[in-house]
Amino acid sequence: MRPVALGVAGGTGSGKTTVAQAILRAVGAGRIASLAQDSYYKDVQWSSDEELLRHNFDHPEAVDSDLLVSHLLALKAGGAVEVPIYDFVAHIRTERSERVESRPVILLEGILLLAEPRIRELLDFKIYVDTAADVRLIRRLRRDMNERGRSLEDILRQYGTTVRPMHEEFVEPSKRWADVIVPEGGENRVALEMVIARIEQLLNE
Repeated sequence: MRPVALGVAGGTGSGKTTVAQAILRAVGAGRIASLAQDSYYKDVQWSSDEELLRHNFDHPEAVDSDLLVSHLLALKAGGAVEVPIYDFVAHIRTERSERVESRPVILLEGILLLAEPRIRELLDFKIYVDTAADVRLIRRLRRDMNERGRSLEDILRQYGTTVRPMHEEFVEPSKRWADVIVPEGGENRVALEMVIARIEQLLNE
């Protein structure tokens, strides 16, 4: 059976991961090959803090879409791939990777998924998680301070200079390509039930 490819997109802190985890629980981890677009960031060449501050992590060109597309094609063909493990402190790929085998469902999560035409064309079902900007910012603050050790000043600087402008230019407009828009992410139980029902339908087909 040809695998069903799902994409969960949306802005930073929108609740994409919560939606992806709900799908994982409902469909079953044994039936899902899970990928995160964040794993495919390109290495950042920087020799000073100033150079790193100028790097735009929220532009589509920051992602190695060529590699991601090749991995999607391989998984849809029934193969296995070696997914990069990215170091978000050093901003480079490590020498390690994670082997992902093809499964009946390929679940891809990422901010810029629907902004890349080549990825959109490979997705059988496209989900956009739509959450208010203030809620997304609060969630990003908590994540980056608790998990990545960043300062409040640095997070807000990045949010104002690249995150919000790139969201308005690429992420928000990309929701027009979604098959379904989920307001408020993982808090919307009704929408999640509808999404899961559609996935089961695709699997049965």
